[in-house]
Amino acid sequence: MARLAAIDIGSNAIRLRIVDVEPPTSSPQGPMLSPFRDVAVDRAPVRLGHDVFTKGHLEPGIIGAACDALRRFRATMDAVKVDRYRAVATSAAREASNGDLFVERVAREAGVHVEVIEGFEEARLVQLAVRERIRLGDRAALLIDIGGGSTELTLLQGRERVFSRSFPVGTVRLIEAFLDERRPLDATRRHLMEEYIGRILADALREVRELTGGRPDMLIGTGGNIETLADLCPVQSAFPEGRAIEVSSMDRLLAELSIRSPDERIQLYNLRPDRADTIVPAATILSRVAGDFGHRSISAPGVGLKEGVLVDLAHVHFIGHDFPAEMAAVHDACLRLGRRYHFDEAHGTLVARLAGRLFDDLAPRHRMGPRDRILLHAAALLHDVGDFVRYEGHHKHSYYIIIHSDLMGLTPDERAIVANVARYHRKTPPSPEHENFRALSREGRSQVKALSSILRVADALDREHRAKVTGVSARIEGDTLLLDLQGTGERALEEWTVHAKAGMLRDAFGLDIRILGGQLGTSSAAKRISSNPPSVAGPTSGQR
Repeated sequence: MARLAAIDIGSNAIRLRIVDVEPPTSSPQGPMLSPFRDVAVDRAPVRLGHDVFTKGHLEPGIIGAACDALRRFRATMDAVKVDRYRAVATSAAREASNGDLFVERVAREAGVHVEVIEGFEEARLVQLAVRERIRLGDRAALLIDIGGGSTELTLLQGRERVFSRSFPVGTVRLIEAFLDERRPLDATRRHLMEEYIGRILADALREVRELTGGRPDMLIGTGGNIETLADLCPVQSAFPEGRAIEVSSMDRLLAELSIRSPDERIQLYNLRPDRADTIVPAATILSRVAGDFGHRSISAPGVGLKEGVLVDLAHVHFIGHDFPAEMAAVHDACLRLGRRYHFDEAHGTLVARLAGRLFDDLAPRHRMGPRDRILLHAAALLHDVGDFVRYEGHHKHSYYIIIHSDLMGLTPDERAIVANVARYHRKTPPSPEHENFRALSREGRSQVKALSSILRVADALDREHRAKVTGVSARIEGDTLLLDLQGTGERALEEWTVHAKAGMLRDAFGLDIRILGGQLGTSSAAKRISSNPPSVAGPTSGQR
């Protein structure tokens, strides 16, 4: 048994849940967790989003209130002796100009390490919690996770995620934009809010229709407001997934809530003060999504971000990191991004495979781990995605596209590593004079140097995107990396390019390269090229 804790630092409140978890049991669908047994639950109504969405930063008073709450949570975790915990902060901390200061103060004053996560990580964690609660079979389910600062939509086909988007449409954000905190919602403001939500979600809902051939089989809502709406608007007949919201009843309730002030909602519906205002925008979002697909009910499984954190912690605690699954998730995310920009998928896939093999064979020298291999794989797949903008300088365009894209399965810091590795697959090596490289941590800069040196060699092996080299194996002898290439036909140009781009690998690992049975010529000729490489052009016309 393990005692685990999750802290969710949201835009509307800060929540703690501590549970006891038994080791998972095996099943055809994979490891299955037993129901959590609650040890402690706490909630602090600290609305971080109010400051951030109106002023762009967190005021000292609200940071102090958050530190007080988290200090209390820390004392509870220490008292019950948790084995592991994870504290995550979402859109308010993510968008605050002084978010770093918030994280530093919480660590110093409350002794809690806070991880600021992106919307895609929120979606991944919520998805984990939902899959533990609901057996989807082969059904297509659209997850709607409504928070204070953002809403995440995730489309699941059985256990596979096929679509995920995060939108700046959260309950607190909508209150600040469209609602008066103490007054009813007049018809004009309600219409503006509905139109705004519809426009923001329109493209994503259209994509869901295309992916499902019309509409998903079911809608699943998560978040505190969903639980309240399930209490107020329950489906009257038996529902196979447990609790659910009846959409027609919710629409009638929404009309009634809108003409009441928050104080009246508290009295009439027994709502908490910090729920009485957020329930209106939450119901508006749900109504828009359900109406778009014609669904009459929305499943409310009673889980959210903190439950997803607990499921993730339990898997890591009992099983360890599932690196193949993590690799598969990142691979799929990279393919989706690359296809959006019409990248050369065959070339990216081959280079990723070659880079992975070189990484494995260089393990005695680099001593990096499985997570580094995943980052290299992502950078290799996407290194030429900048061709979409323009071939000239495409390595810089690749950096820009990757750094500004959501790649599910990667943290912001990891995405920065991937973007930089792709940036340095050609041309000048990393330099402190480059702002993008200088912004990395010392460890991050070291990672980029090592991984991009491997990527340069792998990319050189498919210089013209013609797959003349289909495989590679390597071994280290002294200060030389011996490459054994597989493939057919003339590949002297690829060998020449390998030597021309080997300088970074020599600097990173202290290894010269020699190709076994090479077509380029004598090893001395190869050494002359390696020590004085000419400039390396890109693929020939028609191979871009």
